[in-house]
Amino acid sequence: MQTTKLKINGMSCQMCVKHVTHALEAVAGVTAVAVDLDAATADVTYDATKTDLAAFTVAVAEADYEVAGLA
Repeated sequence: MQTTKLKINGMSCQMCVKHVTHALEAVAGVTAVAVDLDAATADVTYDATKTDLAAFTVAVAEADYEVAGLA
């Protein structure tokens, strides 16, 4: 398992945190997600053999937010 900290654009409320968390948790191989609204980041713990940054980017985009890169 590894953990990556993503910078997320577009989060402005607790409902945003919920949407981003659910989107990332739905990605295959993800075992934990911790989103920090104040820092606009998400710590994602995942199995690197099952997923990658591209999958996180797609999932977050489908929730109407944007991965701005690694934090």
